[in-house]
Amino acid sequence: MTTVTRKPDYEKELRRAGVRITRPRRIILGILTESDGHPDALEIFQRAAALDSSISLSTVYRTMKLLEGMGAIHRHAFEGGPSRFEQAGGDHHDHLIDIETGDVIEFKSDRIEQLQDEIAKALGYDIVHHRLELYGRKRRAG
Repeated sequence: MTTVTRKPDYEKELRRAGVRITRPRRIILGILTESDGHPDALEIFQRAAALDSSISLSTVYRTMKLLEGMGAIHRHAFEGGPSRFEQAGGDHHDHLIDIETGDVIEFKSDRIEQLQDEIAKALGYDIVHHRLELYGRKRRAG
């Protein structure tokens, strides 16, 4: 099992789509690029507003919607929390969500992928897309 990491270039993707890169967008994109997790809009807004108080929450939402519409990010609605975002187009991976902290851990398991294929085949299907979310709590020592 491996952990998945990558650094996106959202600005390049927006420029390629002909979108103007304003100062607020550049700040938001920088925050997204440097984020190691799956931030929600409020987290992005708080970090952006600390850098430029003129950035509004609606600017963050519009930017996220634009990126999502272009297919540059995926929106996740993990159970019990706000929508969170991550880069699209990376290697396939699944998520483990810590129900106490809200942390989202990306992982990849060839065994899980193989089992899913076997189950689909046994039922007469080919998998065209899937999303696996595991919800758990960290084990206590002792």
